[in-house]
Amino acid sequence: MKTLKNQTAFLTGAASGIGRTLARALAEQGCHLCLVDVNESGLKSLADELSDTGVTIWTRNCDLTDRDAVNATVVDALAVSGGIDLLINNAGVAYYGPTDLMTQQQWDWLMTVNLLAPIQITQQLLPSLLLRPDPHIVNMCSISGLVAGGRFAAYHTSKFGLIGFTESLRAEYGRRGVGVTAICPGPVLTNLYAAAVGGRPDKAVPTPPRWMCATPEKVAAVTLKAIRRNRRQVLITPTAHFLFQLKRFAPWLIDFMNGFSRNGKKKRLAAIATQAVELMSESGVTHTDAGKSRAA
Repeated sequence: MKTLKNQTAFLTGAASGIGRTLARALAEQGCHLCLVDVNESGLKSLADELSDTGVTIWTRNCDLTDRDAVNATVVDALAVSGGIDLLINNAGVAYYGPTDLMTQQQWDWLMTVNLLAPIQITQQLLPSLLLRPDPHIVNMCSISGLVAGGRFAAYHTSKFGLIGFTESLRAEYGRRGVGVTAICPGPVLTNLYAAAVGGRPDKAVPTPPRWMCATPEKVAAVTLKAIRRNRRQVLITPTAHFLFQLKRFAPWLIDFMNGFSRNGKKKRLAAIATQAVELMSESGVTHTDAGKSRAA
C-alpha cells in the first residue's frame, strides 16, 4: 500500500492501547476509519479526539465473541464506507495461569477473540478487498505466536494460529495484489496484562518490566511502515528478536530455562505425595499399615 491518504481502514480493538494509537496515526495520514471495540465509551472518546482531523470516522460497539454481531458490523462498515482498503485485526485478550485450571468457556472466549473473529472478519472482507486497487491486511500476532512459554498456553495457541493464517493469506492472495503482514511485538505498554484473566484469584497476573516493553507509538509507527513496504513479518523490541533467534539456533536453551525457572516436576511429585497422604488419612490407613501390606 503506497499511500494511506483517502484509504479506508477497518480496525478492531480501537478504543485503547495499540489500536487507539494506530487510529491516531492513520488519521494523521489522512486515512478514513471504521473503528470497532467492545468498549463503547472508549470509542466515543476516540471519535471525539479525532473529529478535527478531517477524515471520516465511523464507530461500532461490537463483542467479537458474538458471530452475528461481527457479521452485522462488517456489513454495516461496507455499507457506510463503500469498501475497505486496509484491515487491521488488532483486538486481543489474554489468560495467565496453569492450563489445567482453564475452563472450556475460557478457552472458547480467548480463541474466539484472538483467532476466530479475525478469520471471520477477513473472510467477510476479502471479496471487497480484492476489488480495491491497493488492499492490505495486518494481523497483530505477537512474538507469542513464534515462541512459547509457560502459563500462556491459550494465548500462544491463538497467536501461533494467527501467524499461520497470515502466512497462508500472503501465499494465496499476494499474487492477486493483496498485501499481508504479521506484526510480532514483544511486550507492549498496554493494559493487556492488567486486563488478563488469571488462573489463580490469589495471584495477580505479572506485568513485564517497562525496560522490556515497546510503547504503542513505536508499534504503530512500525506497523504503518510495514504496510507501505508490504513486509511479510515484523518483530518489534529487542526481546522479541532475542527470543526468535534463540528458538532458531538454541531451542534446547528455551527448554532448559522453562524447566529451571519453574521446577515443575518436583512440585507435581510433591503434590501427588501430599494427595496420597490425605487419601490414606481419610480412609483410616496409616503409613505403618501401608508398610505392613507391602511387606506381606
